[in-house]
Amino acid sequence: MPTPGKSAPAPFRRAFCFLAASLAAMSAHGASPPTVFPELAQIGKPNAEQAARLVEQFRTSGIPGDYYLEFELRALPRRGTGPTLTGRWWGTRNDRGTLSRIEITGTTGAMHRFILQNGDGATVWRADEGGAAPMKPAALLVALTPEIELTAFDLMMPFLYWPGPTVEKITRMLGRPSHQFLFPAPAAFTALHPEIGAVRAWLDTQFNAPNQIEVIGVDGRARRSFSLLELKNVGGQHLPKAVDYRNEITRDKTRLQLTGAALNLSHPSSLFDPATLAQPAPRIDPGRLTRIAP
Repeated sequence: MPTPGKSAPAPFRRAFCFLAASLAAMSAHGASPPTVFPELAQIGKPNAEQAARLVEQFRTSGIPGDYYLEFELRALPRRGTGPTLTGRWWGTRNDRGTLSRIEITGTTGAMHRFILQNGDGATVWRADEGGAAPMKPAALLVALTPEIELTAFDLMMPFLYWPGPTVEKITRMLGRPSHQFLFPAPAAFTALHPEIGAVRAWLDTQFNAPNQIEVIGVDGRARRSFSLLELKNVGGQHLPKAVDYRNEITRDKTRLQLTGAALNLSHPSSLFDPATLAQPAPRIDPGRLTRIAP
């Protein structure tokens, strides 16, 4: 089984994944209702080369160095109530892209463990009660646990590596000037998911962070979405305190609530080795962990 390699973090190399992308966001993205502004004047928009450069900058934005997060996943169905799950997230970066290990504890106590390797040809390994095995590419849009709808695609944002992104316009999202990007789904992806046509993402023009992301169906309608709700300053780094992932068809959503964070760590490479995924990960020194109240 292949093992993802890990390279030593450099001062300005930054970890990134679907949640980790939001970690680059600044406090100006607060969760208060946005003021309605007029549409921005279109003096010009980035060409294909400039758009590719902006995407590359976005891929490499995030927290510097290795990090550890604790979080809750709260199911918020359109009707009724849903369960709340707990999770842990170890993050780093290698020469392919961001590399994450995630553990989610189900309502029955069942442990779901994942390694997410982002980059060109994103790969996910999974370990439940048995040993670890790579997930099939078609499973990227399958819920990670039976209790919630959160998927590996939601967390990884592999569309950032799709070829041919364009900037549709410069507009406002949540009151912030943003590049409105369109990422057309490549043929290899649509062969597995013919219902998906593209991803639209609003990236802050100043901070290069996501305001909103929508997975677009072939009919042009949003099928899934991501929204950053609230931020928290931990040691001078703004982290996403609350993020919503919503199924735009059923209107059910999952809210990820950050409950703890430890930054400036140095994870061992073995932590991200699929051969060790079925084993419990070592706990972080409690003295390094900053608790985040709801």
